[in-house]
Amino acid sequence: MADKQISLPAKLINGGIAGLIGVTCVFPIDLAKTRLQNQQNGSRLYTSMSDCLIKTIRSEGYFGMYRGAAVNLTLVTPEKAIKLAANDFFRHHLSKDGKLTLLKEMLAGCGAGTCQVIVTTPMEMLKIQLQDAGRIGKSDLMLFVLCSSAAQRKLMPETVAAGAVETKSPTAMQLTKQLLREKGIAGLYKGLGATLLRDVPFSIIYFPLFANLNHLGKRGVDGPAPFYVSFISGCLAGSTAAVAVNPVDVIKTRLQSLNRGSTEDTYSGVTDCIRKILRNEGPTAFLKGAYCRALVIAPLFGIAQVVYFLGVGEFILSFLPKKDN
Repeated sequence: MADKQISLPAKLINGGIAGLIGVTCVFPIDLAKTRLQNQQNGSRLYTSMSDCLIKTIRSEGYFGMYRGAAVNLTLVTPEKAIKLAANDFFRHHLSKDGKLTLLKEMLAGCGAGTCQVIVTTPMEMLKIQLQDAGRIGKSDLMLFVLCSSAAQRKLMPETVAAGAVETKSPTAMQLTKQLLREKGIAGLYKGLGATLLRDVPFSIIYFPLFANLNHLGKRGVDGPAPFYVSFISGCLAGSTAAVAVNPVDVIKTRLQSLNRGSTEDTYSGVTDCIRKILRNEGPTAFLKGAYCRALVIAPLFGIAQVVYFLGVGEFILSFLPKKDN
């Protein structure tokens, strides 16, 4: 048990495998969340998650639901690995001086959330552009069609008319090169502050809540919890934390979106974003995509905790040759 506690390579493998499985299962819902959060009152295309997914399949095909999935599948391995391993690292060191109190559990979660933004911010930055590309094109197309006369269409911006004819989504590599060329490494870290405001509170809520829920299902005082208890605990803790920080997730999504429809607001920072959303859309706009985010995070972290507690990483490492001391 002690070896498992300090086996960093096993934790990294567990986090990576859990992330890959989870993202593959829930990515279409994550795409719906991004599009619902980004649409503003003047350019509403989707009424719900199911409406968004149906319209996406009709206009972009089945694989349209997986726009940006390659970025997530590539970067989710280090992201989840860092998050889970960092939490265990901080919990281990904070428990050396005695009992791991709730405050110490929250501090460990805070440390984990802070560490993960190194990977999360550029991953989210690229993913959001790819996921939202189809919505922007359709938004401008709808605006173009709604203009009743040819004279009105002539008065519209050229970019809108062009979008009505053709919209081509850039690749993740093209976006990365463009951001690095125009803004340097800082371009990939746009929205870092908002990402910290989302991920740190999420981890502060998620990890202590999971640990305490999982503890309730343990077999005996020192026995491990069954895998289904870990799964349910991960789902409940994940969905609770996801809904709690959803307002900040809306802000982060809006700030990280580089391209917008011709009638949509732009934002200069977190406070400007909050002010414009409250003024133009009302407080309920901060709950956009909340149930989608809960549906994404719940199985994602449920799967992660099952993989983690089953010790898949340890099983894989057991096949490697061991060094003789």
